[in-house]
Amino acid sequence: MRLRYFLPVIALLVLSVFFFMGLGRDPSVVPSPLIDKPVPAFSLPALAGREKDVETDGLASSDLRGEVSVVNVFASWCAPCRVEHPVLTRLATEFGVSLHGINYKNDPDEARAWLARLGDPFRRIGADRDGRAAIELGVYGVPETFVIDRDGRIRYRHVGPLTPHDLENVVVPLIREVAQ
Repeated sequence: MRLRYFLPVIALLVLSVFFFMGLGRDPSVVPSPLIDKPVPAFSLPALAGREKDVETDGLASSDLRGEVSVVNVFASWCAPCRVEHPVLTRLATEFGVSLHGINYKNDPDEARAWLARLGDPFRRIGADRDGRAAIELGVYGVPETFVIDRDGRIRYRHVGPLTPHDLENVVVPLIREVAQ
């Protein structure tokens, strides 16, 4: 009889343990079932009117084979995307990484103006106007960044803006490891 009086207390203690375990986790680390799996098939049109001369008509999953590359999902209306943009520019220029962009649910004119102001470090940009490609990649929100190996497999996913610390301690070392 007395046990039923202690059941709520025991349940509260169990829930408290799970709550405190969750507080110690990094919210930017979101598990992805796509790690070490091929990039889902997609084919996006180019960002219309983009000034930078590109050799393709947009971005497709087939473009992500043959070399280690990084794909960044961004939008001009995304404040954290603006914060991480210098880090992406550094990744492309200083480290020579093949950087591709997926412009997520964004007006092309606004995206081009944003890139004109901040610089355009992207080799290719695909316009994902309806967000379908991002859904296939499991994107929760922008920005998100993916490291893709030569075989077109997703090796790493970063949720949120990349920081210089992320770049130097996680992304670049992983790119070097995968490139060997």
